[in-house]
Amino acid sequence: MKGTVLVADDDAAIRTVVSQALSRAGYDVRVTSNASTLWRWVTAGEGDVVVSDVVMPDDNLFDLLPRMRKIRPDLPVIVMSAQNTFMTAIRASEKGAYEYLPKPFDLVEMTGIVGRALAESRRKSDDGQAAAAPKEHEGMPLVGRSAAMQDIYRVLARMMQSDLTVLINGESGTGKELVARALHEYGKRKNGPFVAINMAAIPRDLIESELFGHEKGAFTGAQARSTGRFEQAENGTLFLDEIGDMPMDAQTRLLRVLQQGEYMTVGGRTPIKTNVRIVAATNKDLRALINQGLFREDLYYRLNVVPLRMPPLRERLEDIGDLVTHFLAKVQGEGLEAKRILPEALQLMTRYHWPGNVRELENLIRRLSALYPQEEITPEIVAAELDAGEGADHAPSGLLNGDVTISQAVEHNMQDYFRSFGDGLPPPGLYQRVLAELEQPLILATLAATRGNQIRAAEVLGLNRNTLRKKIKEHGLSVFKGGV
Repeated sequence: MKGTVLVADDDAAIRTVVSQALSRAGYDVRVTSNASTLWRWVTAGEGDVVVSDVVMPDDNLFDLLPRMRKIRPDLPVIVMSAQNTFMTAIRASEKGAYEYLPKPFDLVEMTGIVGRALAESRRKSDDGQAAAAPKEHEGMPLVGRSAAMQDIYRVLARMMQSDLTVLINGESGTGKELVARALHEYGKRKNGPFVAINMAAIPRDLIESELFGHEKGAFTGAQARSTGRFEQAENGTLFLDEIGDMPMDAQTRLLRVLQQGEYMTVGGRTPIKTNVRIVAATNKDLRALINQGLFREDLYYRLNVVPLRMPPLRERLEDIGDLVTHFLAKVQGEGLEAKRILPEALQLMTRYHWPGNVRELENLIRRLSALYPQEEITPEIVAAELDAGEGADHAPSGLLNGDVTISQAVEHNMQDYFRSFGDGLPPPGLYQRVLAELEQPLILATLAATRGNQIRAAEVLGLNRNTLRKKIKEHGLSVFKGGV
């Protein structure tokens, strides 16, 4: 046997499939439905790896984990949870869990994680690091239980106690700054400042001064010494938003900071040491900018140590319910009247394209809360606001009422596409391009409708499951693999 795995979950079906998968992989498996038995096994020195649910009838794993880590610091604990929120992932990391697996998860992935956990545990010395101190957090910085967001949560949980540079890519309105703030506020630099600067919002000739500060007389109008964002962010986090808009001269200066940990003010002559974590974000394709000579390739690799892609809202439509609830509570806390959204109105929102992403959704909720006296938000109100909004052109009004066929929706968008060329025509190869570009949103929408269950999604699409897996990989989709 490779080792003994202790499995704890009050759901008999999950115990069965997890036990069978691990047994097939060559592990000795012991299963229980309660925390007290798990605790007894751990205190007796049994088991090499633990795979456990969070909520059990007699105890909560997050309450048990610190005690387990205290008596057996090298015992890897893999947390399973159906409470798939950002805070679940963070708490698992804080309590010293080896890994967090949101349900449903892929059994092959789970088995691989157990193998890695066991191998790392055997390599550890007896003086392994103790678990992080428990913390309590209020509020929810990131909202959503979709497969795409679970991937984000897991990466963030691993990065919290790290100073690695993170590059966040995503469309405008997807929440890139929220992710940067979460990395700061739940990480080891939380007691330091969080400083944000948007490259697109500052005149290009002033960006170097804004970032690094300037000396008196460095340029016309510099009547006194000014501190830059690096100095303001010392011992904290500097968030460089829209990094793709940074001019080349400033890129060269930033590269020096990342390489040598020091910078000079504009007009200064003495290098200044800095201790700042860099988190950058962009809605542009930096590789394309590199090819155009507009972005330094060496800087890109320095920034892209940990890449993170924020999915657009249309790729996580199943999160709309949670997001709407969150925004309704938020605007109520700001003094607006409490509202209740009808299920039909919520369903209408899930059929909308959301070109403005989460920011557009939040603005819609604010508008509905402020402008309409009704206590209930109805489908008619939502349809009227969406038709009047910026994204109305992305979906014909009939689509909002559910009475438009797929072919009509495609025809509507293709007409817009041809109009975008004016008197000209699109380049050759349109047929294959359309088929290729339709495939990705079709797969994403089906996975969203089946809540990430690939078996059900394959059935709906009429595809073999292996074919669906292959297409998910080909398109580089950030989706969760169905299983348990």
